[in-house]
Amino acid sequence: MSEEPAADPAEQQKTFGQRVRGWLLETVIIFVGAVVIAALLRTFVGQMFIIPSGSMENTLQINDRVLVSKFGGFQRGDVVVFEDPGGWLNIEKPAPGPLQTALEFVGVLPNSGTDHLIKRVIGMPGDHVLLNGDGRIEVNGQPLDETAYLYAQDGVQVAPATVPFDVVVPADHIFVMGDHRNASGDSRCRLAAISQGEAPGSSAFIPVDDVVGASVAIVAPLDRLSTFQIPTTYASVPEPAEAAPERPVLNHVEPGC
Repeated sequence: MSEEPAADPAEQQKTFGQRVRGWLLETVIIFVGAVVIAALLRTFVGQMFIIPSGSMENTLQINDRVLVSKFGGFQRGDVVVFEDPGGWLNIEKPAPGPLQTALEFVGVLPNSGTDHLIKRVIGMPGDHVLLNGDGRIEVNGQPLDETAYLYAQDGVQVAPATVPFDVVVPADHIFVMGDHRNASGDSRCRLAAISQGEAPGSSAFIPVDDVVGASVAIVAPLDRLSTFQIPTTYASVPEPAEAAPERPVLNHVEPGC
């Protein structure tokens, strides 16, 4: 039996080098592919956000990571993330580094920016929203039972609202409120505001186009894992009797919230 000729060391070295280059190329392709997939998911499917404040307690806690769906729309009772329409936020926060910014952009890290807010949708376009004589929020004539989600401490729940208001939500806008009404600067607080060049109270209503999407789950920390469900009280709210007006209808508003 004849022996196989010994391999040429130069050929062995060349093969090893080719393997290293192939491994590096494969690693780069996998990494780039993962980044592209993450970016596509962030753009078209969903995005994570970090909760920066207590305005949605006890539903959401500070530093919760929330997954927001960008398809399927939203409705009354949903907890939505939206871009600041202007003047809602006055928080200054150090800008993240370039690496963090890039990873947030592609969706590898949750968004930690300060230009988004998260609130519960109380009124959709055309809805008649008010604080009734019993101290409850009423939508299209139907009082809401908000005991399932309003903030409570030591068994005492915050009031749905304390400053009277009576409004109709304009077309292509929504009316939002935080679940911790005593710690939330929301639509109620801007009903008496007057912005130059806009109808009175306009800044209280969020443009539908500014909504990123509805929250679907808390994904971190692990002991907070849960999904969001629309409270059953919203199932009893009828659709508005009339088409949504082009501008807000402010039947009664007072400063404050």
